[in-house]
Parts: sequence; structure tokens; C-alpha cells
Amino acid sequence: MEDNDIKKLRWYNVALMAFVSVWGFGNVVNNYANQGLTVITSWILIIALYFVPYSLMVGQLGSTFRHGKGGVSSWIKETMGARIAYLAAWTYWVVHVPYLAQKPQAILIALGWAVKQNGMFIKELSTLLVQSLCLVIFLLFLWMASRGVTSLRRIGTIAGISVFVMSILYIVLAIAAPSLRGIEVATPNITLKTFIPDFNFAYFTTISMLVFAVGGAEKISPYVNNTYNPSKEFPRGMLTLAIMVAICALLGSYAMGLMFNSNEIPADLKMNGQYYAFQILGEYYGLGNWIMIIYALANVLAQISALAFSIDAPLRVLLSDSDEAYVPKSLLRINERGTPVNGYIMTAILVGILIIVPALGIGNMNSLFNWLLDLNSIVMPLRYLWVFAAFMALMLMSHKFETTYQFVKNNTFGFVIGLWCFLFTAFACLMGMFPKVESFTSEWYFQISLNIATPFILLGLGLILPVLARTNRKT
Repeated sequence: MEDNDIKKLRWYNVALMAFVSVWGFGNVVNNYANQGLTVITSWILIIALYFVPYSLMVGQLGSTFRHGKGGVSSWIKETMGARIAYLAAWTYWVVHVPYLAQKPQAILIALGWAVKQNGMFIKELSTLLVQSLCLVIFLLFLWMASRGVTSLRRIGTIAGISVFVMSILYIVLAIAAPSLRGIEVATPNITLKTFIPDFNFAYFTTISMLVFAVGGAEKISPYVNNTYNPSKEFPRGMLTLAIMVAICALLGSYAMGLMFNSNEIPADLKMNGQYYAFQILGEYYGLGNWIMIIYALANVLAQISALAFSIDAPLRVLLSDSDEAYVPKSLLRINERGTPVNGYIMTAILVGILIIVPALGIGNMNSLFNWLLDLNSIVMPLRYLWVFAAFMALMLMSHKFETTYQFVKNNTFGFVIGLWCFLFTAFACLMGMFPKVESFTSEWYFQISLNIATPFILLGLGLILPVLARTNRKT
């Protein structure tokens, strides 16, 4: 066997790499908090009808445009041109703004649980004070990222793997607890009807969180061409990924139903559910709070790493694949450390606004956390729209490109699948804009105004940069 063949990834390597990058315990907790045990049916539907085709589309796009360095923006550039590719790159970067705004919250919550061993730390403080602390944390790590500090990412990778392993361990131990430890099931009278959702308006406002949970498969597209026999092994890896996600989503949600009453879900489950789960698990097995503390400490480091990485990487995607026709020279300029300083300043301004402004109208910290999490589920999937747009464009001009892997042989059928995923994602984002608080109250109006305005403002800002760039060229 040649050295080149040894370096090739097998289907199980692809599946494991994708699983670690796509999946997390928070996906189980957040969606259980939204839907209770009915989420099990939702998981089956979303994985079969959305996640599997999405992942296989990514495989074909990555295989076709294997030399592109900008990921989604490179796919768009090849199929729709440089101007649209800039908008795709801008979208990829700007949807991380709400994500960056919430990471400091997650760090404070994890620290509170590790130190005080309960969820009272940020509840005892005013929302404005908490968000001010979040702003300080964000600016600190922004400064560290600008200095080229990479050790946090390496530590965070180890912590992230630890959190992932503990999440799998939770599922196993929680499901085994009733038989091994004689634990009483929290959700009473579980029958088939318990798992059937009521497909009403309120239900459809929660599907954006499901889409948010399973998105991100495009991260592994660069590895398609490193796969041994891509046309056979990559789709096998993607299907294995779908099976692994399905198992963890279904069993994880069921485990949550054993621990938390599906009919009386705690109001702060999204904010504190991960720590409640490990705290209760420690009680089941006579370990006290130790397993929760270990999880909280690992999560602190994982969240710090995610914050540091997400400050820098998406911005570099935007700036590295753009030119002076669409991005002003001042944003493309880098310092002696290779840091795009003005890009960092732009990030600081947008994230700072999104950290502080909501605290002026949302007085409850739990509501603020839930709102920012919901905003992420509205905004982050907007980048997936470009994946489906690129795939539909590829189906229309497939004769122009060569690929080692095809998701479907029939281009018309492929286009229809791409259109379905595009429309479903857009629908989920629109429905997610409706707040999950009491309707037509002052807080409801404040939240829905922010939910509608934020995506339009963030995306609209991307239209300003080309105008500034054009002005710069004339002066």
C-alpha cells in the first residue's frame, strides 16, 4: 500500500470527525426544553428529511470544488460569481455575532456551577451587570485572540472532547439508572402518545432550534477528497454520522425524560439543564456533585476555546476570500502579527451592541439567555441557505464541473431536494422569530422586534461594505 493510501480517511474516520464537530449535549437539552419527549418524533423527521440530504449535498459540493479554500463562499463563487460569493462570506461571518454574544454567558454559567454548585450566580445579579461582565469577558478574549494566543484553543480541544465523552456517558448512565439504581422515572405514564407532537403554531416556532442543532456539516467538506474511494466511503460516512446523531438525539432525549418531567419542564432548563442533568446523575450513583463539577470545568475551557476560535476563524474566511471590490482596504489591512485589526474592531462593535442593548429591555436573566439562544437558532441557519443555493446552482450547471462523488444522479431531482432544504430552512428561521414568552406583552414585542431587526441589520451591513470599497477606490 502506498503512503498516499495510508493517509486516506476511511468512512468511520469521516463519521467520527463530523460527529464531534456537529453534535453536542446542548442540542439534546435545548430541544427537550422546547418540546419535551415529543422531540423524539421531531428528531426522526428532521434527521431523515433534512440532515441526511444536507450532509450528502455537502459531500458533492466539497468533492466538486475540492480546490476552493473559502468553503461555502468558494462554491458560490464558482457557480454564481464573485459578488454573490462575497455576500455568502459575509453571511458566514456575521451570523457568528449572536454566537459570540452568548459565549461569555455560557462561560459565566459554567463557572457559577463549578464554584457555587448551583445556578444562582448570574440569577443573583441584574441583567445589565451580567451583560457588562459578558462584555468585559468578550473584549478580553478578543484582545487575546488579536495577540495570536493559540494555547486556549489547544486546551479547549481537549476540554471539548472531554465534554463530548461525558455527554455520551450521561446517556448510558441515565438510561441505566432505573434498572441499576432503582430510580423512579420523572415523566409519568410514558406511552406512544407521549412522543407525538401537536403540530400547531407553537410547535413550528421551535423547529429552528432543531435545524440549528443539526447544521454545520459543511465544516467537513474539505475532507471529501481525503477520503479513500470518496464515491462510496464518503456517503457511507455521512449515513453513519446520521445514525450516530439519531441515536444520541433519541436516547439523549429519552434520558432527559427519565430525569425531568416532560409535562413540567423547568423554566431555566436551557440555561442550567446540562448542569442539573449531571448533578442529578451524581446523586443517582452516589457521587455527589463531583461529576457535575468536572463537566462544568471542562465546559468552561471548551466555551473559552469556542469563543477564541469563533472570533478569529470566521473573520479570516470573510477577509481571505474577498477582494478590494467588495471589502474596503482598511478591513483587509493586517498588523505585524497577521491580525486584521479593523476587522476585530468591527466585531467588537457589533457584538458589544448585541450584548448590551437586549439587557435594557429584558429584565430577567433566564429570559435573556433563552432569547439570545433562540436568536442564534434564527440567525445561524441563514448560512446553510447558501449551501443549498450552491447545490441548486450546481444541479443547473453540473455539465461544467467534474466530481468524484454524486449525491443523486438525476439533476432535476437533486435540484428539488436542494430547494426543499432551502425553503424548510427559511421557514424555520421565520417561525423562530416568534418569541417563546407570553404573547403580546411588552417583553414579547421587544423580543420580536429584535428578532426581526437583528438578521436584517446584520445582513444589511454587508451591503454597505462594497459601497465603502467603491468610494475608497475613487478617492
